[in-house]
Amino acid sequence: MSPDADREPIRFDTKIAVLLREDLASWQRLNVCAFLVSGITAGQPELVGDAYADADGTGYLAMLRQPVLVFQGGKDVLTAAHGRALGRRLPMSIFTSELFSSGNDRDNRAAVAAVPTAELDLVGLAVHGPKNAVDKVLKGAVMHP
Repeated sequence: MSPDADREPIRFDTKIAVLLREDLASWQRLNVCAFLVSGITAGQPELVGDAYADADGTGYLAMLRQPVLVFQGGKDVLTAAHGRALGRRLPMSIFTSELFSSGNDRDNRAAVAAVPTAELDLVGLAVHGPKNAVDKVLKGAVMHP
């Protein structure tokens, strides 16, 4: 039995969630998810836990200290979730379809800056906040299979 077996489970008051458009190819889903989570991490470094080390003392980078839940939905679900997250002022990262044709951060930011909020062609977003607020943002989305 693990030495941690008798410890109480860690509960989080907040939730990190990624919402992906359901019509993305597998490689796109993985790519978008990675980029979106990096945005949440960069914007909220307090979400990062301690560095890892194996039994031999080899060190590894720290990761987020809580799970990331991944959801999917149609374009309408993404648009609605985006609006609700903005309305609740939750920290959010976004990925638009234009970013698939760009190869760097500068061009990505320019592509997003060229489109008004209401016209963004969202293919994914990530959000962090209180559990109930994130649940309301994700209304209509389903867990990614």
